[in-house]
Amino acid sequence: MSATEQHRRPVGQVKEVTSLANPLVKDIKALALKKFRDEQHAFMAEGLKLVIDALDLGWSIKTLVFAKSAHGNAAVEKIAARTVAAGALVLEVSEKVLSAITRRDNPQMVVGVFTQKYLPLKDIRPAGDDVWVALDRVRDPGNLGTVMRTIDAVGAKGLILVGDTTDPFSLETVRATMGSVFAVPIARATAEQFLAWRKSFPGLVAGTHLKGAVDYRSVDYGGRPVLLLMGNEQQGLPDELAAACDKLLRIPQAGRADSLNLAVATAVMLYEVRRTALKLPTEAGQ
Repeated sequence: MSATEQHRRPVGQVKEVTSLANPLVKDIKALALKKFRDEQHAFMAEGLKLVIDALDLGWSIKTLVFAKSAHGNAAVEKIAARTVAAGALVLEVSEKVLSAITRRDNPQMVVGVFTQKYLPLKDIRPAGDDVWVALDRVRDPGNLGTVMRTIDAVGAKGLILVGDTTDPFSLETVRATMGSVFAVPIARATAEQFLAWRKSFPGLVAGTHLKGAVDYRSVDYGGRPVLLLMGNEQQGLPDELAAACDKLLRIPQAGRADSLNLAVATAVMLYEVRRTALKLPTEAGQ
């Protein structure tokens, strides 16, 4: 890099903030509301490991917030230096400010504010043994975050959010992902957009349904891309999405409950797909 290029490179700032009335703090606190997340095209993630993982995966950081008590921590100072080098803002704050930002009494010592990222639906071109998950109108941020974490764990390719869903970048969802929000590509679409895209899907589209006639364990998912379509927590798959499935599957239940939690059902399905399609190595004895 030439001296001129170094001179033109954006350089961030480090500021010390102790007041809750500071405009920078107010802007970050506002990210608790979807309206402001959408306006700023940003979201919060808590924890040093999450921030490091996000930067390593190429996510764009806008602001790094860390507690005064972390001053002198080598790992925190290193990530602060990376943030400044990226041209972003670093705030050293009191624990009172950090608690207000995270809405926690015992907050993590580091919070990152990142630019949201969505994958255009048209750019998803499944091939080979690729596995994707589509969720219809998922409502619960805990469910959404847990599904994203499971997608990450099994090595599936990503997630498509269909219809009016809960925000994948809400603080509750991001917490539930345990960092997988940075590793799982997310696309979003209306039901109409999704159905139009589905027509060109080159593999198996499988949905779980209470009226499903096929046991989920009886299907060979290997040798082709798989799209797993899961319905809303309360209503399941609507007729138009159910009709778009090649197979409607059921997860047998022996007890009184007539259905599983969405995140649990998705995990059960993904690990069965993993067994036959992803063919990931298993540890000895498992």
